[in-house]
Amino acid sequence: MSLVGKFVSELEINAPAHKYYGVFKDKVSHLPNISPTIFQSVEVHEGDWDTHGHGSIKIWNYTIDGKTEVFKEQVEFDDEKLAVTLIGLEGDVFEHYKVFKGIYQVVPKGPEHSLAILTLEYEKLDDGSPYPYKYLDLMNNITKDIESHLK
Repeated sequence: MSLVGKFVSELEINAPAHKYYGVFKDKVSHLPNISPTIFQSVEVHEGDWDTHGHGSIKIWNYTIDGKTEVFKEQVEFDDEKLAVTLIGLEGDVFEHYKVFKGIYQVVPKGPEHSLAILTLEYEKLDDGSPYPYKYLDLMNNITKDIESHLK
């Protein structure tokens, strides 16, 4: 059984691609307000909010399955592909995974419509580690909250 895997989810959203991407690029500090049932807070650990955050390290406090967790990540932006990659560094996910990376990409489908492509790449610590389905669901829920916020 392979310990390395990738999940991909695609969601049609009623939001312009540049606005969806802009939430991650320019307004990530607003995510706890956009998605208050998921996020309690986000703090910059290294870097700052003002340089569009490329390479910055943030600490997220969030709730999943009724449990509060922490995720420390380093962010990378690809403006050409409208993609943001969150590379996991520390946190609760590492109780089960050696590698954990979330990618939010958006593809324009018209002036007010886009396709959000959510990718979760992981490596489990061992065969007993669960598949990270709940984290892909979390990414889907964040995207739906962003879509509602942008309407």
